[in-house]
Amino acid sequence: MCPSNVNSRPKSETVSESDFRPAFDVLDTDRDGKISVDDLKTFYSGFHRTASDEEISSMISIADSNKNGFVEIDEFEKVVMGGNGMNSRNPSTSSSASLMNEVFKIMDKDGDGKVGFEDLKDYMKCAGLFTSDDDIKAMIKLGGGDETQGVSFEGLLDILAV
Repeated sequence: MCPSNVNSRPKSETVSESDFRPAFDVLDTDRDGKISVDDLKTFYSGFHRTASDEEISSMISIADSNKNGFVEIDEFEKVVMGGNGMNSRNPSTSSSASLMNEVFKIMDKDGDGKVGFEDLKDYMKCAGLFTSDDDIKAMIKLGGGDETQGVSFEGLLDILAV
């Protein structure tokens, strides 16, 4: 279900680069080092889900702190980590939580409000992070879930915070 070429990684990447690079690369479908409106359209089409131009523009706007029309890795990292923390009352953090909720909905393929074992495994594979079944189970447990029920949105944020 991954858009084509999402698992190829730039040869120049070093160990010191962001731990979020694989997830960023899933969204940066044209591999130009930034996430654009077209990248998000391609990403959504890979999951057979549509998002309006307005929704996609809003996602870019939320994350694009330097207002250049694109989301670079440092901006992406801030969104994933929630800026000053997902629970703060900062309006931009609230927007980040909204964006992360949208990502959660994409990962939750069956729409049951939980990211289950297969959902998380598919996402990790799509992000270029090949993990064992035991690793997936450990992540779900870390997020406060179990392998049969999966994790809630809050649980996913706990996993990402690590």
